[in-house]
Order: sequence, then structure tokens, then C-alpha cells
Amino acid sequence: MAFAQEIYLALMALILFIVTLVEPKAGVARRVALVLGAGSIATALFAFGQHGDLFHGTYRIDGFSQAFKVIIAIGFFLAVAFGEGLRGVEPRYEAEYYLFFALSVLGLTFLVSSVELLTLYISLELSSYALYILVPLRREPHTAQVEAGIKYVLFGAVASGISLFGMSYVFGLAQTTQIDELLRVFPDLAGTPLGLMGLTMMLGGFFYKLALFPFHFWTPDVYEGAANETTGIIATLPKIGAVAVLIRLTGLAGGDSVGFNTVLTLFAVLSMTYGNLNALVQTDLKRLLAYSSIAHAGFMLAGILSGNVAGYAGAMYYVGGYVVMNLALFHVVYSLAPAGQNVTVDDLRGLHKRSPVLALTLAVGAFGLAGIPPMAGFAGKFFVLNAAWGSGFHALVIIGALNTAIAAFYYLKMVKAAYTPEEEGETVSDEMVALSAPGRVLGAVFVAAILAIGIFPGAILELFRHALDWAA
Repeated sequence: MAFAQEIYLALMALILFIVTLVEPKAGVARRVALVLGAGSIATALFAFGQHGDLFHGTYRIDGFSQAFKVIIAIGFFLAVAFGEGLRGVEPRYEAEYYLFFALSVLGLTFLVSSVELLTLYISLELSSYALYILVPLRREPHTAQVEAGIKYVLFGAVASGISLFGMSYVFGLAQTTQIDELLRVFPDLAGTPLGLMGLTMMLGGFFYKLALFPFHFWTPDVYEGAANETTGIIATLPKIGAVAVLIRLTGLAGGDSVGFNTVLTLFAVLSMTYGNLNALVQTDLKRLLAYSSIAHAGFMLAGILSGNVAGYAGAMYYVGGYVVMNLALFHVVYSLAPAGQNVTVDDLRGLHKRSPVLALTLAVGAFGLAGIPPMAGFAGKFFVLNAAWGSGFHALVIIGALNTAIAAFYYLKMVKAAYTPEEEGETVSDEMVALSAPGRVLGAVFVAAILAIGIFPGAILELFRHALDWAA
């Protein structure tokens, strides 16, 4: 039963593979994926209390990994639940699209339980290459998806190569690939130049998934070029796996490695600042959210850098809330683009009249990402910055607080466009947005979830603390 979620996801991928062979009618593959996605949440919750080591200690089931699997399963279901199906993807690829999406989720599930470097690397590649395939499947006449797909693969291959090269250094110094053994012997080696370089390079592949500076260059172009549904996936689920692995691996440096902490602090500060400053001038919503994700990666790293249970639990809370808030905004983007086209800030004008549900979903999601109480983003930022302050990263916390103020400008710009009446002489579309009943329900679910996570953060944070204690 400890392996129940992995078995279920493997069977889910097999079922979706069979669906690709029978050439189903439009919408059938999505309905199958939706039902299977709901089942994955139930299975993840069922397996939450399980624990044990499998495959000669290379794979661990514990509270830590199981908590992340629940978040991944929820994110998978919500991403599949968007609207009426794949608007931005070629219809003939619908079944294949959900198959590769499921394989990527399977890879992420493997990733969060891997406690051996080669197992970790194989899981990372499974989740990555399945996701690379989704980007070029965008419906014509869009052509940017080809460029986006090439950039995603090439940057991903480089980051993967850097990560594998770093693993070779770590193995060469410590003579083991087991993370438990590395945690015992590597902190004494992390202070050496070779140890610092090897550990930083090894984490590169996971910095790439997190879109952390300086592994962020792919993010704006891939977000803009991929279909809206695909961008919503790329912007959320891989970050769950990245946070889980970084929590496991950053302990290899020990708490007193000045060089390693300095490098990661620099990455976090540059990621926050670079992302927020570039987001200020964006007009395409997906590019704006791309730079926003770079900034949020810095906040997630701030919690991980603290090196204690409070910071790790805060990072877990942060990424969980981030997934829901970001998917809420991509639900709005998806619903405003019936032909799968990109959406600009100007396209939001008058949204409160054309679709009050979407306008409210946009406002709650944007306020949440901006860190305005009582949304989930406020508690998430408070938890990670408070943990970082307690661990002595005072400059990082101050810069993070300043970046929160900067980010409020572009998030409020989106809400202002949706709710501000048109100015004199300005023509704003008054055409109602066609939103199905499931689309309205999904919008309401996003609003309720963001508020609930933000209003009752204590219970969720305590659950993550227990998961971390259990893992320890």
C-alpha cells in the first residue's frame, strides 16, 4: 500500500495510452483524464499514512513525500479541469497530450520519494521530457510554440547536464549516491571549493525547474509560446518537485557553510528582483506571470535556506498556495481565449461586466500572489521570511519585503484593468465571456481554496511540520 499512488499513476498512464490507440471522439480523453485525476487525489490521500523504504533504500515513502504527492495530485486534477477541453492544442493530439501529462506527473511523484542521486536524476528526466513534448503541440496558426519547444528542450538539456556533472563531483568526494549517507559525510566536504562547486551544480537541474535565477532564461519565451493549458502546467507542477528535492538536498551543505549560503542567498535576491522588475513592464499576461514565477522562486528558496523545520514547512505551504493561485489566473487566461490565443492586460478591461466570476477569480488570485491578506500568499510570504529572519538572513528578508511591495504594482494593474470603468473616448468590449457551468464552479473552487488556505494557515502548516518530523 505504500506504493499505491505510484501503481495507480502507472496504470493511469497505461489507460491513457490505450485511449490513444482507439482514436476516441473529441473530449473523451479529457473526461477519462478527469476521472482518473480525481482518483489520483483519493489514492494519494489513502497512501498518506504509509511509510517505508523500497528498492534497497533508493525510494522512501514518508510523511514528507506523501504530502507532496497530495499537492501534485490536486494540481494535476485542477489543470485537467480547465474549461471545456484543450482549446490551444491540436485536437488530434488530445489523447497523447493527457498521456504525456500523466507521465510527467508520474515522474514528479517518483522525484519526491527518491533518496538516491541516480534515482533522483532518472525521475527528473521522466518528468521533464514528457513535459517537453507538450509545448510544440499548440494549435496553428501560432508558430511561437516551435521556438518555445526548442528553447525548453535545449535549456533543459544544459541544466540536466550541469546537474549530472555536479552529481559526479559529489559522488567523487563522498563515494556514495545515497542521500542519507551524503547527509552524514558531505557537510564536512561542502566547505571545500570542489564540494561547493559540485553541490551548486548538482542543484542546477532543480533550479531550472523552479525557474530560479540564473536558470530562468527559458521561462518568458516558453510561457508565451506554449498553449495556455500547457503554460499553466509548466508554471505550477514542476515547482512542487523542485521544492521537495531542494529541501532534501540543501542539507548536504550543513548549516554553517558560508559559501553555499552566500551563493543561494545571491540567487534568491537576484531572482526576486529581476523577476519583479521585468514583470512591471509586461503587457502579455503569460510573460507577466513568467517573470512573476521567477520572483516567487526566490521566496521559496528563502524558506529552504533557513535550514530548519519552520522554513521547510513554510516553503511547502508556499508552493501549495502558489499552485492554486497560479492555476486560478491561468483559468482566467484560458477562459478569455476561446481560440487559444495569448491574452494581454488590455483584454482584461471590463471583465467585471463580461464575467463577474472570472473577474473575482482574477482578483483573488492576483491579491494572493501579491501577498495581500487574507489570501494564501500573505501567510506563505510571512512563513518563509520569518524563518529566514530567524536563521540570520536579515538582508534577504528586507529585500524580500521590498520586492513584495514592487510586485503589488503589476498584480494590482491586472485587477485595475478588470474592474476599472472605461475612460472617456475609450472603447471596451462588452461581449460576455462564454463560461460553462463547470468553468464557473472551478472559478468558485479557486476563490474558496485561496481564501481557506490563507484564513486557516495554522492547521496546514502544522500538518507539514508533522510530515517533516515524520520524515526525520
